[in-house]
Parts: sequence; structure tokens; C-alpha cells
Amino acid sequence: MAPCDYLFVFAQAHEEFRVPELRSIAELHGFPVGFDRYTTEDLADVVRRPFMILKLEEEEHARLLANRCILIKSIYEFYAQGSTYDDLHEANKRVRSLWERYIPDTSFKFTVIGYNHGLSQRRQRDAIESFAYMDFLGKIEMRHPEITLGVFEEYEDDRRPDGCRNVDGEFKQAYFGRLVAEGTARSLIRTFDVKKRAYFGNTSMEAEISLLMANQTQAAPGKLMYDPFIGTGSMAYTTAYFGAHVYGSDIDGRQMRGKAKTPGIIRAAAQYGVAQRIIDLCTFDVTRHPWRCGGLFDAIITDPPYGVRAGAKRLGRKKVRDDRPPPQVPRPDPNEPYIPPTKPYELSALIADLILFARYQLKPRGLLVFFLPTVTETYDEVDVQAALCEGMEIVANSVQGFGSWGRRLITIRKTAAESYPSPTFDSANINDAGSLHAPAHKDFREKYFQGFK
Repeated sequence: MAPCDYLFVFAQAHEEFRVPELRSIAELHGFPVGFDRYTTEDLADVVRRPFMILKLEEEEHARLLANRCILIKSIYEFYAQGSTYDDLHEANKRVRSLWERYIPDTSFKFTVIGYNHGLSQRRQRDAIESFAYMDFLGKIEMRHPEITLGVFEEYEDDRRPDGCRNVDGEFKQAYFGRLVAEGTARSLIRTFDVKKRAYFGNTSMEAEISLLMANQTQAAPGKLMYDPFIGTGSMAYTTAYFGAHVYGSDIDGRQMRGKAKTPGIIRAAAQYGVAQRIIDLCTFDVTRHPWRCGGLFDAIITDPPYGVRAGAKRLGRKKVRDDRPPPQVPRPDPNEPYIPPTKPYELSALIADLILFARYQLKPRGLLVFFLPTVTETYDEVDVQAALCEGMEIVANSVQGFGSWGRRLITIRKTAAESYPSPTFDSANINDAGSLHAPAHKDFREKYFQGFK
């Protein structure tokens, strides 16, 4: 079957994450999504608008995407578009073969929606009546129609350049199509709302981002995920909800356990009905991990601590200045557990080590998904490219901006089939020895608290 055009209606949030999420879920289910209408330059502009026209081979593919993609509000079989209603109707008449089968006895309803502009009842009625030439003979059914036909008027902004409010009919583009599927996955944002969670902390990731990260890992039944900086477990719940089994670790076990007898992560996982998919939670420094073989995981998903709320640490002692006496270490109390000393883990070194570790622990074509904070003014694509190693390639790089800084959701795939040794975790020494390029995320914690001056 030749691919058909479908109108995707997106939620107005995280625009840069839309295309990576679509491609990830399409790859998970094994079908292509066609972006034939857009060049690379066009896509950068179109992705910031709420509508995209994409090609799919089957209508069922649209339903699969709508049921899993967090950023999709609805998907329509695309009929026509135009900068005026005259153009829209002319285009719609040319594709009569797509909708004429619904003329004789199909119940239906029309919806008219304005983007960046509220439409009056009269305006909606006039728009609906302009489609009278379609001659639908079925019953008008507002509650449970067999088909829903949607008209979308896209206005440039919520106000005109002169500051006045938009006027009905002065839209940028209008779209028309038949509803195929509503985006049911967006309701999961309420399900995983952090405020309603049985256990959370000040570093817990918000629900929508956790779900987007889970989709980037292509979480599904039978897959094994690992979070080496699991903290309070935000990504564990969403990946487990989609059927994957999760293993987590952290250098500070208190974040995973909480104060109750049952570990906090297990309590929250039980709230979502996924406690049985949390394989185990262990306390260890990932730079001194216990793994004795690689290639264990289908994906590694994590939000490394980068210093805004909590700084990254690794086992070891801080450097002592030569002009100062060594610190006085009290004699250990045999009745107290030993707490090993830790030292800061600089972010650029952590990221380089994380990618090497992912190459060691991922199965072939496995995915590493993580957030990377960057300074907006100084960020360059080479910042991420320079951290890559042999056998790893970038799949997606999307930014969530916060003004002077932003965090980038990076997805990297292991392309190599061969096995690699465990990393030595000495990237910090390599960086200190001198590098031709200092990435924007190097010493991010210090830059953040200095106001990026």
C-alpha cells in the first residue's frame, strides 16, 4: 500500500522533542514515518508549529503512535489545506475519492478549532456550512459519530503585529481531515505527576520529561534498562510502565531508600503497579561498578547530577593543596558503618565516562539516553560529538531551554557489534592534560552559580 498523508496535531510543549519521539516509537514498532514534504531547513521551522503532515503506510500506524507518543494530541487522515477557505475547498474536492465512501450512511460530526485564536460559535457554524458540497447523507451525531471531521485554523500569533487581537478568518493556514486517533498517552502525565507520588525528592524528574525519556529508550516488554544515577527513580517508573525491567544504582543509597522500611522507589513503583519490574537497587559508585561482563542492557537511561540541585560525586579523596597540612581524619568507630570519602565528579569527565561505560554495557544497537546541561551562548554541536567514542553515534539531540542555559536530551546508539572492555574512568585526567576544545558543559556547576558571566 502506498503511504498516505496524515495530519499530526501536537501539544504545545517541548517542540524540539517531537520528531525524535516520533522516530523512536516508529522504529520500536518497525515502520517508517515519511517527512517528504519538508527539507531539513523547513523542518526546523515547522516543528515549532502545532501541525505537521507526515506519511504513514497504514492507518494502524497512526493509532500506534497516538497511543504511545506523549506529545501527540491527535492524528487525522489529511484531506486538504489552504491559506483561504476557497483554496481549502478546491483541494478537498480534488481528493473526493478519500471521503466519498462516507457520503451515503455514515454518522458524522464537524469540529472547528482555532490555534492562537478563539473562534466564535458563529464563525464555527459558517466554516462547517461551507462544506455543504460534500453532501453527507448520514446522521449528525455529536456524542458518538462514526467519523469526526476536523477543521483547524492556524493563526500566526495570538495578536497581530499592531498589537490588536486576531480577526476571524485572517489565519495563516487552514487544515482539514478525518480523525483517526486521539493522543491517549498524554493522560500519563497526570498518572505520573510527581506531586501525587508516594516517594519523591528535590531532584525528581517531572512526569512529562520522564515519559519522553522512556520513549527515547524504546522501552517495551522483554527489555532490560539500567539507570546508574537512579536517585528517587523517576525514569524507572515510566520505563517499567511500558513493560521494561529496570535495574538501578546510585552512589548514595539514602536517595533510593528513603526513611521507611520499604525502599522509597519500591513504594512508588507499587503505586504504579510496576514494583515487580524493578529487578534490584544497589548502592555503588558507577566508576567502581561490580559488572564483570558487558553487553547486558538494551538501554541506559539517566539524568546525571550536574550541580544545580545536587553535584556528582565519585569515590576518592579531594586533592590536598601542597601549602596546607593534610586533614585530620578521626579514628573510625567500630560500632559505626564505614562511609568512604568522595570527591567531585566534573561533568564533562562524567559524560565522557558515561558514553564509554554505555558502549561496554549496552547490547548492539542499544540506546543511551541522558540529559546534558549546556550554556546557551557557548554551546556548539562539537561539544557532544567530541565526547563520542568508536562504536557510538548520536541519534537525537533536543534542547529544553531555560534562558541562559538549557538541558539537552541526548540519545546515542551503540552501532558496534563487537565487545569492548570496561572503561578506566580516567577521562578527568585526559581532560586535565589539555584538550583542543572545552565543551560548554565543562565545569557547569561553577558557571551556573556564577550566573554564566
